[in-house]
Amino acid sequence: MPILTEKHNKKTQNIDLMSSYEIVSAINNEDQKVALAIKKELHNISKAVDLIAQAFLKKGRLAYFGAGTSGRLGVLDASECLPTFGVSEDMVVGFIAGGEKALIYSVENAEDSSDLAMADLQTFAPTLNDVVVGISASGNPQYVLTILQQAQAIGAKTIGVTSNPEAKLKLYSDVFICPVVGPEVITGSSRMKSGTAQKMVLNMLSTASMIKIGKTYQNYMIDLKILNNKLFDRGCRFVSEICDISLAESKKLLAESGLNVKIACLMKLKNLSFVEAEKRLKQVNGVLRKALM
Repeated sequence: MPILTEKHNKKTQNIDLMSSYEIVSAINNEDQKVALAIKKELHNISKAVDLIAQAFLKKGRLAYFGAGTSGRLGVLDASECLPTFGVSEDMVVGFIAGGEKALIYSVENAEDSSDLAMADLQTFAPTLNDVVVGISASGNPQYVLTILQQAQAIGAKTIGVTSNPEAKLKLYSDVFICPVVGPEVITGSSRMKSGTAQKMVLNMLSTASMIKIGKTYQNYMIDLKILNNKLFDRGCRFVSEICDISLAESKKLLAESGLNVKIACLMKLKNLSFVEAEKRLKQVNGVLRKALM
């Protein structure tokens, strides 16, 4: 009996006879099941968020480990945390079985390697304050199992993300997240619904955790790193909208604040100098809402 992610989808068994519109409609119909499957896992996802946020507050780190599509999605989510939330490069990291080559090319045998798992885990060097997330559609690759088993033995918190309720990684997961999306449109192609589900779950884990530790004000990502013109314009809009001032004034404030949206807002809303705003922000661990109280 094949595992759930490898089962044949009878609704699309004649997909090779369909028109282009019928094919994309079939894919869309299956994709609509993903968000509903995740809705059933919100309790587990929120428990995972609490673990991650608690780790961050203790100066801990978050690491994603996966093979193939799962590994690429983990690396993607980790790489976007620095510019989005202004965190350090080592606060959220992603590892893929087979290393950087596997980000571009398929390295299929990598998922079966305990040696690669141990090497990557040694590179990350988990501690008691860290959270390790294993990502896999089937939840059974030796790479991910070894990572979670060893991380748990060290004392790090572990989270398993899969689409298979019978996944072996459940044994080594403090929190088990399993949106059951059903058989794929193309049998065994877990880059599709399972991959979409993983992307959505990882979005929730990182975003909600960052919100919990004060990396946003309202729904503005006010800790963004201003690294290019687009991000400078975005920062200006944030300051303008939060402080209810013109874009011209917000540009001036942002420049005076050292391109720090939070300091710019404090300078305006609390009538503070740069030094005073910086000091006030440090006193509340960088949480703008607390600084404005």
